[in-house]
Amino acid sequence: MEKTDLIGLHHITAITSSAPKIFHFMTTILGLHLIKKTVNQDDVATYHLYFTDDMGTAGTDLTFFDFPGIASGHYGKNSISRVGFRVPNDVALNYWKNRFEQYHIKTDSIQEQFGAKVLPFYDFDQQRYQLVSDEHNSGLPGGTPYRHSPVPNDVAISGLGPTIITVSQPDHLGNILTSVMGFTKLESQGSQTLYELHDGGHGAQVIIESSLILPDSIQGYGSVHHMAFRTPDTDSLKEWIQRIQRAGLHDSGFVERFYFQSEYFRAAPGVLFEIATDGPGFLVDETYEEAGIHLELPPFLEGQRAAIEANLIPFNSEEE
Repeated sequence: MEKTDLIGLHHITAITSSAPKIFHFMTTILGLHLIKKTVNQDDVATYHLYFTDDMGTAGTDLTFFDFPGIASGHYGKNSISRVGFRVPNDVALNYWKNRFEQYHIKTDSIQEQFGAKVLPFYDFDQQRYQLVSDEHNSGLPGGTPYRHSPVPNDVAISGLGPTIITVSQPDHLGNILTSVMGFTKLESQGSQTLYELHDGGHGAQVIIESSLILPDSIQGYGSVHHMAFRTPDTDSLKEWIQRIQRAGLHDSGFVERFYFQSEYFRAAPGVLFEIATDGPGFLVDETYEEAGIHLELPPFLEGQRAAIEANLIPFNSEEE
């Protein structure tokens, strides 16, 4: 594996109808760590909440925007359609099935996907997720479960896993994954095809699902905004920017996010990808003990704090 190769999944950013409700869902029910409570740097009237493993390891982040006044999204083709999470083994899926029943969370039945057991489930916005068992997985290690999680460590979510992208032109997106981004096409089952980065296993996999029947998705709360992939550092990111531009893909160029640096590009209609650096990380401006409790702003927004806070609806993100 070359230094400039993409490593695996970095984060996924979705849209929620309620910052307080998604905080409760992600922390109390799923047991994740709200490691950063900040704002969308491109729309500062919007929270940006980062839910991760214990220390905010790249590859464990599911993040949320709560755009004011946005309507409900609609599931369909040309979208990142189901977010994957990793759990340690098949036994963990049975624990989660029972836990979701306890909290009245909608699920489908446990099923098999490319040799792994999976449990699809949904949140209050009908956002689509799946837990994927690592029982037969090898490759990138997962993160460390949150030390204050209500979920036992031996069944806890350890990071992002195989995520489904539903498109009407699967060959187009597949070609970008393989010829531009370095993925390998592994196998197909029915309408789905599995792609993987550098033998990274579940922490480096995406599934392209083909559909001409579904209507086009409509982005809103309950949908995914974008999906990011890991690169080690700023130097490797700059090489990726050049590679994306040489491929003729519509891109953002270099973006400074303070907690990481990144590049965005449109991989297919309705599918926004990002390449993001592993560091510097989420604890550069606050301690572990204070992480996620207070609104943190990168230095270039700190001068706007009063105006930003005036436009946000405050909520308590102390541990419940």
